[in-house]
Amino acid sequence: MNRAVILGTGSCLPERKLTNAELERMVDTSDEWITTRTGIRNRHIAGKNEQNYQLAAKAGRRALAVTGIDAEELDLIIVATVSPHMIMPSTACFVQAELGAVNAFAYDINAACAGFTYGLDLASNYIQNRPEMKILLIGAETLSARVDWEDRNTCVLFGDGAGAVVLSGSHDGRGVFGSSLHSDGKLWNLLCMDSPESLNPDLRPDIWHGPHIRMSGSDIFKHAVRMMEDAVTSLLRKHDLTIDDVNLMIPHQANIRILTNLRDRLGIAEEKVFINLSKYGNTSAASIPIALDEAHREGRLRRGDIVLLCTFGGGLTWGSLLMRW
Repeated sequence: MNRAVILGTGSCLPERKLTNAELERMVDTSDEWITTRTGIRNRHIAGKNEQNYQLAAKAGRRALAVTGIDAEELDLIIVATVSPHMIMPSTACFVQAELGAVNAFAYDINAACAGFTYGLDLASNYIQNRPEMKILLIGAETLSARVDWEDRNTCVLFGDGAGAVVLSGSHDGRGVFGSSLHSDGKLWNLLCMDSPESLNPDLRPDIWHGPHIRMSGSDIFKHAVRMMEDAVTSLLRKHDLTIDDVNLMIPHQANIRILTNLRDRLGIAEEKVFINLSKYGNTSAASIPIALDEAHREGRLRRGDIVLLCTFGGGLTWGSLLMRW
């Protein structure tokens, strides 16, 4: 059976690193408070010459370099993001131009923190029908421009960055072989980002808070752990696997309490869960591809390994995906 296989990975982080100590001087918080509640110690913040599409293009270029594939050989570019460079055109079109991928069509998807996993499932479906396709899938965010830097509950969480993978078809048993994706729009208000006032003229001034991320932390914690656990267990069951069959789980890097609770409820060994949250914070759609690239470079992914991705984000959106490396 033809499957979508990851041929190469890449990532790009902004140069500037924002530490918890620096945040102590910006808002009413402390390194101890941030670390114990989130597990985050640092996050990267984009500068003026590090726009979303520029980070995305650099990550994509690094992934292409690993594969030896030229940008002109790409058939499709998908960018998962909630912080696009512009509303129109898509960030993917900017990336296409930046890379010189003249033969690729390009578009964005918005599924919040679940965007990369949604995109991986989408790319897999393309490749099942056209195994010769070469697809560049990127998760990229510049959330520092979207957080309220006076809100200590959210500004400490998010960071900027991009991660990318190059995919094509394979018949050797490797690749994406299952997914379980879900949404519940009734819970949109638990994690959201307001639209600019100019796009919503009926928005009442007394409830306008600016285009910032808003989150109900306790509700998100409760739903995230339960929903990801359900998505993982149902997917494993569908493919006659157990959590012990998984060689490496790469979850969305949201919050250490969510990750440890999910790990404990699934019963997966600590050494099988890849966590880099402390270094980068929550980079939304970029978190899983950044982690994939880091795991790959650290030798944590071996040919034939069963890799489990699980994710949760605004929408609400959540899900899991299985692939053989």
